[in-house]
Amino acid sequence: MTQVKAVGLLSGGLDSILATEMIVKQGIDVTAFNVRSPFCLCKKDGCAAVDAAKQLNVPLKMVAAGNAYLRMLRNPKHGYGKNMNPCIDCRIFLFKQAKKYAREIGASFLFTGEVLDERPMSQHYSALKLIEKESGLEGKILRPLSARLLPETEAEKKGLVDRTKLLDIQGRSRKPQFKLAEEFNIKDFPCPAGGCLLTCEEYAKKIRDLFNHKKHITLPDIALLRIGRHFRIGKNKIIVGRDETENKTLTTRQTKTEYVFELPDIVGPVTILQGPKTKQAIKTAAQLTAFYSDANKTGEVKVNYGKEKHDHTITVSLPNKTDVDNLRVGIDDKPKKKNPPPKTQN
Repeated sequence: MTQVKAVGLLSGGLDSILATEMIVKQGIDVTAFNVRSPFCLCKKDGCAAVDAAKQLNVPLKMVAAGNAYLRMLRNPKHGYGKNMNPCIDCRIFLFKQAKKYAREIGASFLFTGEVLDERPMSQHYSALKLIEKESGLEGKILRPLSARLLPETEAEKKGLVDRTKLLDIQGRSRKPQFKLAEEFNIKDFPCPAGGCLLTCEEYAKKIRDLFNHKKHITLPDIALLRIGRHFRIGKNKIIVGRDETENKTLTTRQTKTEYVFELPDIVGPVTILQGPKTKQAIKTAAQLTAFYSDANKTGEVKVNYGKEKHDHTITVSLPNKTDVDNLRVGIDDKPKKKNPPPKTQN
């Protein structure tokens, strides 16, 4: 007999690991599927799904979220959660991608590590059913950890999966999963619940600011949101590095239209100026560069700037902290009629 094939959405978190192991133990040929998100917080040194697939000894298919995901994020049909997390639309997007791949390899069904009522926005019963319907997968998504609390899927009705070996976990407590992990001897599950930058308030404000000021968003734009301190003055975005690593990254990611600022003789950050190169924008970028440097806080500071060559110089006084904070994206999110330039200290 031909072995049954299934595609499992594998984030690298404990729930998806356990669900995959449960299906593997039923003798089903499992391929893990992961959509690489620019907002994932799972691991600093790589995607947790890669390690999880190795631990489970299953093949892993990874695809990039891409610009289609960014278009969904700008205007999600079902709205956002507490911050900029479009959880329902995100799940629909993921399942549509997984459905395409399942067809390519001839898989009989999809499964996921979702737990009924574990997450308030996307894992209550009506949300699960809505996601199935809008992804074109009604009755076709198996959720092994909560399956016995949910209607039978096609895979169960056809006998492809033994329903009696599935579970009835519900709610936000993780104790049943930890116990099951011990039984399966699974010890490595690095991705915590909620491992998404879009749920973080400060990062969500950066995304909102980007959407409000730029019509066409690219993945490099999104990648820059993880780096440095971000400031907004009118049509200008200013990004100030926080350490040597970020300084190098900002330098290498500078585009041909952006100015780079740095101090010639004092330890300090690298700063990127995006948008119109007005006198006020240049002055503000230089002030912010000086503010986060080792410069004497009472004197004037010389700052070099330019495109490929930093062959221009401007001398500025340091701004005060309150005015700097008022320009910072993610700290002061109150709407302003204008973004005034920072005042200098007396």
